[in-house]
Amino acid sequence: MSAPMQRLTRRHRTADEDAALWKRFRGTVGEPVRAPAAPWLKLVSATPPEVNWTGVQSIVPPNAMRGDALRRGIWRFGLERYELGPSDQPWDVEDASLHYFDRIHRFNWMVHLAAQGEEGRDKAAWLVDAWIERFGRFDGFAWRPGPTADRVWNWLQCAPLLFSDTESAIGKLRVQALRRQIAHLDSMVDASTDVVSRFRTFCLLVLRHVLHKDTDRLPQALDRLEAECSAQILPDGGHVSRSPERLLHALIDLIVVRDTLRANDETTPEFLDKWLPRMGAMLNFFRSEDGGLHPFNDGGEAEPDWVDAALVALGAPPRRFSFSPKSGFQKLERGETSILLDVGRAPDQPFGDMAHAGALGFELADGPARIVTSCAYSSAVNVDWQAAVRRTGAHSTLVLGGRDNTAFAVNEATGLLRPVGPDGISAKRLEEADEVWLDAQHSGYKESFGLLHRRRLFLAGDGDRLTGEDSLVRPVSRDINEDERPIGFEIRFHLHPTVTALMGRGAITLECENGARWRFKTSHAGARLERSVYLGRGSVENPEQIVISGRADPNGDGSEPPNCVRWAFVRERGSV
Repeated sequence: MSAPMQRLTRRHRTADEDAALWKRFRGTVGEPVRAPAAPWLKLVSATPPEVNWTGVQSIVPPNAMRGDALRRGIWRFGLERYELGPSDQPWDVEDASLHYFDRIHRFNWMVHLAAQGEEGRDKAAWLVDAWIERFGRFDGFAWRPGPTADRVWNWLQCAPLLFSDTESAIGKLRVQALRRQIAHLDSMVDASTDVVSRFRTFCLLVLRHVLHKDTDRLPQALDRLEAECSAQILPDGGHVSRSPERLLHALIDLIVVRDTLRANDETTPEFLDKWLPRMGAMLNFFRSEDGGLHPFNDGGEAEPDWVDAALVALGAPPRRFSFSPKSGFQKLERGETSILLDVGRAPDQPFGDMAHAGALGFELADGPARIVTSCAYSSAVNVDWQAAVRRTGAHSTLVLGGRDNTAFAVNEATGLLRPVGPDGISAKRLEEADEVWLDAQHSGYKESFGLLHRRRLFLAGDGDRLTGEDSLVRPVSRDINEDERPIGFEIRFHLHPTVTALMGRGAITLECENGARWRFKTSHAGARLERSVYLGRGSVENPEQIVISGRADPNGDGSEPPNCVRWAFVRERGSV
């Protein structure tokens, strides 16, 4: 195997250091699983029934740019980039991180490669066969629930390439490997702590029984999927993780299940008819005008084509709304301007292991141009970066005393940290004429500092001005704090990588990629620009952020400085 030509990492880690990071940030979900028992292996090695595995149809379009890079042997995940020769296999790369191998074994890359003409199809099929030869019997790391569920799903999305000929020696090996993995998932799913793979596994078990024409066990598989939908989908259609990108993937999975049932003349269950429209409406709620998603919690911008495909597959246009009380978001839209504000608590166990401490953080966009965002998230970027952007300082909100606005507690089942709260989070909305007011607050700093964070937003009727006010308020129910030492705070506005920021006298000018220009103003002295990070597009980018810092009075009522900071984003008229 040829050595990698280039590796784009910020620092080199030893294998032990990498393993320690993986264990810390993936917990039990990242641990290798035990090999199946011998009788079970013998069972799934029996002669398979006649099954048309090509009956599962993909609805997601491939990414041509990524597929072309893979065809040329360029494998990239986050900061790791390897250029391999024609005979090299990506799981044989030396010194790659466990995160890299985790992504490789999921085969999420396969649909992009297989779309690259005959050369891409041949290479994708060759890599599947090479994986089966190397890992097809069992591998503790590759056969964990998460990678296995994703791998099986992606093989089925490319079923016409892999399973059209099941009579040849290669075809039989592929089918046998597929069956073994599905049976392995079935044996682990009830005890799995990987809630993401649980959802996809229950979808796969339904597909298995549909394609097997197993009418006796299909109802039970549908019942299990319905129960998981009830556990993971909120009444308003949002995902319980409060992640728009997780919602997208869950919706696509359910659409594939629905379409497979229909194609095989099976009745679509009522729970799919109930959940799919709600999920589609919530996905549309999270959609930016550029076609992607606003990044919240463990979700990035996602592929706009995937969002389009999911919404088109639903058939009817999704209903529109301005707030989602169960998911915990408020949306303000006037003219070309839109704001999405996080006003929800962190998810309860076991769904908060990747959630963020971003209460009262917001996204601001001018049409398709994103302006204010967070540091976002990407599953492609290494796990230490994923953990870093969970902190409050990675969101466009206020940080008091250098602390997160939610406490982090250990999930005993997974060994991972999950945010708890914040308590007292709420939002009141007032619409008068064309203007919109939001008054939101949380008490995440009440116990540690005795102060509430209150954020007021006002969006003008023409959308040309967003006015904000952040205040720190000592509740009247609390006694006066005898320790009168000021408490440091920072208000951060993370800018999207497509925004160019220019410091000026009295204002910061923001130039958007669509030609629009905005000015940021504040009544508080000392607003400055600093470097930030952004993960939402699958790599680590370094845009800028606006930072306002000050020192709050621990007994202040929030009505005046320093406990009250006013700011505004103003669109320059005459700009595009």
